Amino acid sequence: MNTSCILGIDAGGTHTDAALLAVGGENAPRLLAVAKTRTRHDDLPASVRAVLAELARVCGPDAAALFAGVQRVTLGATLAVNALVQDRADSVGLALAAGPGLNPRRFALGKHVCVVPGGLDHRGVEVSPLLTEDLARVAARWREQGVPAAACVGKFSPRNPAHELAMAATVARTGGMPVTLGHRLSGRLNFPRRLATAYYNAAVQRLHTDFLDAVEGALAEAGITAAVRLLKADGGAVPVALSRREPVQSILSGPAASVMGVLALCPGVDAGCSLLLDMGGTTTDLALFVDGSPVVDRDGMLLQGRRTLVRALATVSIGVGGDSRLNVDGGGRTVRVGPQREGPAAAFGGDRATLLDALNICNTAADGPAAGAAAASAAALAALAGESGGNPSDLARLAVENALDQVAAAARELTEQVNARPIYTLAALKRVREARPGAVLLVGGPAACMGARLQSRLDLPVTIPPHADVANAIGAALTLPTDSLELYADTGRGFLRAPALDHSERIGKGFSLEAARERACRLLQERLADAGVPDANVEVTEAELFATLDDGGFGSKDMRVTCQVTPGIAGRLAS
Repeated sequence: MNTSCILGIDAGGTHTDAALLAVGGENAPRLLAVAKTRTRHDDLPASVRAVLAELARVCGPDAAALFAGVQRVTLGATLAVNALVQDRADSVGLALAAGPGLNPRRFALGKHVCVVPGGLDHRGVEVSPLLTEDLARVAARWREQGVPAAACVGKFSPRNPAHELAMAATVARTGGMPVTLGHRLSGRLNFPRRLATAYYNAAVQRLHTDFLDAVEGALAEAGITAAVRLLKADGGAVPVALSRREPVQSILSGPAASVMGVLALCPGVDAGCSLLLDMGGTTTDLALFVDGSPVVDRDGMLLQGRRTLVRALATVSIGVGGDSRLNVDGGGRTVRVGPQREGPAAAFGGDRATLLDALNICNTAADGPAAGAAAASAAALAALAGESGGNPSDLARLAVENALDQVAAAARELTEQVNARPIYTLAALKRVREARPGAVLLVGGPAACMGARLQSRLDLPVTIPPHADVANAIGAALTLPTDSLELYADTGRGFLRAPALDHSERIGKGFSLEAARERACRLLQERLADAGVPDANVEVTEAELFATLDDGGFGSKDMRVTCQVTPGIAGRLAS
């Protein structure tokens, strides 16, 4: 058997899913096998090993040959975001240099912060020298306190990284911990957001690296030696070598996986505006499509209330899933679903009634679909009624109504957020008209049980595509590699910089914006080629030129160029 395959793995909050697809030639990708196992939050690598073992069982005697034919593996995981939410991420020593202006402590994160005297102006010219004596003492104290990671961020560092590099050298010498540099994560000039981006990158880097090491080991044990990529928050996939340096890019890969899965499974997403709902066991993720392309959050990924410089899809997540706990108040008069999850639904062996159990009760009474053991759901609702008062059927009905209310409110919130500003999508830079959903695309484990009730509540047609319960893994498998790069050039000072690459070179007075565009594209192509993705199709998304005066009073040019490989999928799944 010489089948060329791609493999997608999504480690979600409740299940870890895998999808193995056959690809090659001009034929559409074809689904060969899928697998699903419970996610072990205390050991995600074990979850990956378990889902690979289950996938091998499903493939039967052909498993070894199929696994040997895997050409590409793409991962989506909730490890980093779960660590942040549950306060299990690493503590971070934060070194800041901002110069004149607002005190950088105003934007600081965490308990370990050192403000270092010194600063640059908006062109990267030093206006006050960097003084690192106090930082050396503070970094030594961080080491004594067991702080495992650090981040160094300076204002205007994309224009000149000298101060960040000096701070990093001091921290590495006296603190001995790995250091994240803000200018290597983004070339955009937004100090608070670059600070947050660097902080979260440092906070999850060790967990991220350990996870990738273990996953690559599990893949090798299964006979899979293909290149590995990780989903990013913007719906693209980045080679694992790059992801190790920038784990912050993949913190919100879960919603991105569901978006790419819908692109692969739903031909009807091409027309008008559609609302995506991915209802898993722990959360429901929502996203919008306009003319077949997902909407992008122009303001950058939001983490724990802080904006970052990470490009992300416009999504909203709420703590409503099939395994969400039912919280009863007022003697059974009110029921709220989630956001807690304390194990699987009773229908699948859990100890407490959850939303899925409530759906089973309501749907069974109306001759609708049920999941798992409906009798166990009935027993769990009866036990909950005995604890809190009320009637089991009434509790189930109130729970389902509350879940639908929360989903409807989240859909309104997302739509209002998107329509508050010009709409950007992955396929087009700008949309000026409003996005008003005319249809709902529903995926996730509880989709079949929720579909009809959601259609009635939202008054919109609901489509549940085939393989909806493993849409995220299919989306991960089909996601194309992507990356982006920002370049800054100053003809007055005679240099060009690509901060993410820590690259600089000399340029002449006649260096043009077109030359800057070409150089940015070439540098990004080289970066991807080094990571195992040759011949990437790079496009320029932003190119700006500002006329300035150089230090001698002569005319010069400041230029900024952003280029990217646009995220997308390798093809739609064959029907």
